[in-house]
This record gives sequence, C-alpha cells and structure tokens, in this order.
Amino acid sequence: MTIFWKYGPQFVKEMIAYYDDPKPHINTLSTVVRTLEEKGYVSHKSIGTSYQYYAVVSDEQYHKRTLTSVISRYFRGSYVNAISALVKEEKVSVEELKELIEKVEKGGN
Repeated sequence: MTIFWKYGPQFVKEMIAYYDDPKPHINTLSTVVRTLEEKGYVSHKSIGTSYQYYAVVSDEQYHKRTLTSVISRYFRGSYVNAISALVKEEKVSVEELKELIEKVEKGGN
C-alpha cells in the first residue's frame, strides 16, 4: 500500500523496483495486489492488456480497517483484551497506559 500512496498508480512489474533484494517474484506480488483489490483497498484500470493498480483508501483508512480486523479476529472484538495483552506482554507499561488514559480524558491524541 505504501508504494501506491507514495508513488501513485503502478503496474505490478513497476512495483518490483521499489523492493530491496531479494525482490519478490512477480507472481507473488501480483497475488498480494489482487488480494488487496478483493479487500477493497486498491482498484485498477485496464491499459492495453495490463492492469494499472491504484489505492482507493488513504493510509489512515487502511490502518483503521486493519486494526479493527486484528482486534476482531484475535481479541474477539474487544479493545480491552487487546490492550490487556499488550500490557501482559510488556509491550505497553502500566505507566504508559496511565498516560494514555490521561490524554484521552483531556481530549488529546
């Protein structure tokens, strides 16, 4: 998705240039792009016999949808369960959690 947001519409064969070595196989990248299209994140226009793909969601919309999907799939739809898991795994400290609560109560991000 980052490639579409940063560089605009792309043919799959063009996208390979943006990857570090070892570069993905064109078939692998094509499958990923088609999956993104099936999920409604990208679309395409036909140019000759090829498809040029482009983002149809912003990075903010994409991240929000992805987070919602992860919470739904792995935490039974509970954001509390997700935050609890982060605290238990020591990815978020109790102090950071308190800071977050204070920010939210003050209306900040």
